[in-house]
Amino acid sequence: MNPSHDDEDLLAGLRGLPAHREPPPAVWARIEASLVADAAPPTSAAPPLPMVGIRRRSRRWRLPVSLAAAASLAALAVMLLPPQLQPTPSQPVSPLLQQADAMSGEYRQAIAALPAVPVPPELRPALHELDASAAQIRDALHQRPDAGYLLGQLRRTYDKRLELTRMAALGGATRST
Repeated sequence: MNPSHDDEDLLAGLRGLPAHREPPPAVWARIEASLVADAAPPTSAAPPLPMVGIRRRSRRWRLPVSLAAAASLAALAVMLLPPQLQPTPSQPVSPLLQQADAMSGEYRQAIAALPAVPVPPELRPALHELDASAAQIRDALHQRPDAGYLLGQLRRTYDKRLELTRMAALGGATRST
């Protein structure tokens, strides 16, 4: 593609422009005066001048409109979910899951009641393994909420975890089998 004669004239004119141009001294004086005025503390506590001819926009409508837009987006998101992911209010929580939740809460309270001491390095792998086992059992309970034997497994896992944590907190003074 060859540049036309007009393009060459334009490029030559652009090359002829100065690379740097200083503004007139009056511009610098106005900038300096503006900076000094902004930095100076106000001399009097005069009330602000009324705005004449400028209509202020009301901001009272923004909150309700924002809330309505958020609610609309939430409703749209729920409607677009696949049917298996949509919340169903008629799904009852399994009694075994309720017992597992209660057991987990009691376990957390018992752990919180123990003094906070560093865990000996030899107990860390066992504690991590017991935590992983408890998480797996809870997952299995969510998949099979009617499996009562899983609740017993969860109780034994929590009991063993609590026993090891007590041993660590008491410095290994109490050992049981």
